[in-house]
Amino acid sequence: MDMKEQNLVPQIPEKRDYEAELIEIIKSNLSKTELKERLSEYHDNDIAKVFPLIAPNERRKLYKVLPDEEISNIFAYLENASDYVSELDNEKVADIIEEMDADDAIDLLSELEDDKRQDIITLIEPEAKADIILIDSYLESQIGSIMTTNFISIDKDFTVKQAMRSVIKQAADNDNISTIYAVDKTGAFYGAIELRDLVIAREGTPLSDIISTSYPYFYALEERAECIEQLKNYLEDSIPVLNKENKLIGVITSSDLVEVVDEELGDDYAKLAGLTQEEDLDEPVLKSIGKRIPWLIILLILGVGVSAVIQSFQTLIPPTLIILYTFQSLILGMSGNAGTQSLAVTVRVLSDEDLSAKQKFKFMLKELRVGFMNGLIVGTLAFLVIGLYVQFFEPTFVSTFGISGFSVSACIGISLLISMLIASLDGTLIPILFKKIGVDPAVASGPLITTINDLLAVIVYYGVSVVMLVNLLSIA
Repeated sequence: MDMKEQNLVPQIPEKRDYEAELIEIIKSNLSKTELKERLSEYHDNDIAKVFPLIAPNERRKLYKVLPDEEISNIFAYLENASDYVSELDNEKVADIIEEMDADDAIDLLSELEDDKRQDIITLIEPEAKADIILIDSYLESQIGSIMTTNFISIDKDFTVKQAMRSVIKQAADNDNISTIYAVDKTGAFYGAIELRDLVIAREGTPLSDIISTSYPYFYALEERAECIEQLKNYLEDSIPVLNKENKLIGVITSSDLVEVVDEELGDDYAKLAGLTQEEDLDEPVLKSIGKRIPWLIILLILGVGVSAVIQSFQTLIPPTLIILYTFQSLILGMSGNAGTQSLAVTVRVLSDEDLSAKQKFKFMLKELRVGFMNGLIVGTLAFLVIGLYVQFFEPTFVSTFGISGFSVSACIGISLLISMLIASLDGTLIPILFKKIGVDPAVASGPLITTINDLLAVIVYYGVSVVMLVNLLSIA
């Protein structure tokens, strides 16, 4: 690119370095009032990012300057908020937790030691404590465990004027106001109203005219993994969560959705890698070992089975055909690769769509066709390349048995075709069967599929070799 062309490329302006600015402000000698005003210009997430970069005494200065609500917002963004709890007395921590959304409060409390946690819980106000107890009562896998009680609800029989007064009053304690929920006298969910629709409604307009009574909702006891796709499809700022009596007890916000999708993707990735759960950077060694060792033991047992199969074929294959062992890793590797590809596609499809039996069968046939064609292409290439290699670079084998090198490559090509076809079937069928019996399809991990396909590929490879070279060509 010449100078003239470079000048035509628009230059992206350099972004402000918020972290550097914040550190400079915090380390300055501003008065408390000035410091508070300057910090109010920055996002809570940016302030959270500088927490690990400043000294404890500088953080303590922020604790004194900023209101509890602001500190609670900052703590919600911290990766390890519990690391900073020791810099505060229990009363201050309780005040901060009271200002947090209940789900964030639970996350923070769960990171504390038992004694510290109990001491702080006793200091939390009853209303905030009730919200924490409610959300903590649900299993981690259930929707109720990730909901927040930060929402605004109004009586469905209110007038527009009464509804606006109620919203304004509740907005002081709940900032999730873009969608307002209508309930009946018992607290049962009735519908939802967009704030915009309420604001522009004429005072005499019946509230029922602007309430959407077919608004989506979830029950707190539903499994969150099963609800992810529905959550993504609705594209709402928040979706209500109900208890068994259809009473509104919380909402799932868009930020909750981003977090849960990230967690589920990380969990699926971990399972595909042969882990029982996702790991994090600061996890203790023994805990990481506990997540990995179950699959490793299963794979060890299957690996021993592969070795046993190879050993059994050694009695059928004469020592003179040692050349077959040279290409064993090729067969196993390509079979494992084909199975892992099908597995990745299948897990993705199963997580995105609720397929009917007909659709699953159609998808399985498609993967079989893909596996067959891939096996045919790879097998043909292997037949040609390996045949030429054996013919010209293994003259001893050719002269000893008086056969073409393509006899060996034919075994390899046919074995690749069959084993890759079977691997594609395994990578598709096993996750579908797992889901059918209620097991997460991602549990059909890459290492598991690979090891199973190793076992089958070994049987195919040496079985084809025995039939073609030993039985048909009588090589001994």
